Amino acid sequence: MNLKENSRDNIEFMISNIKEKMQVVNGGAMRPESFDTDRYEDLVDIYEMIMSKKSFSVSEIDAIVSELGKLRKKG
Repeated sequence: MNLKENSRDNIEFMISNIKEKMQVVNGGAMRPESFDTDRYEDLVDIYEMIMSKKSFSVSEIDAIVSELGKLRKKG
């Protein structure tokens, strides 16, 4: 997958992998369609950081979820 290209498919791919890696229980809270393409680069940065880590502390998970929340579409 070429993440250099800003596309809905790439957003879906990243969100799916983030949910799997972080073992998200409530996957409905992180729907790919909730993320806009205008914040794509920020999402890629978070995705790459998540994929590079082996595990996460509770505070790291809280921080990641908070950052992802900031990237979601408003309204």
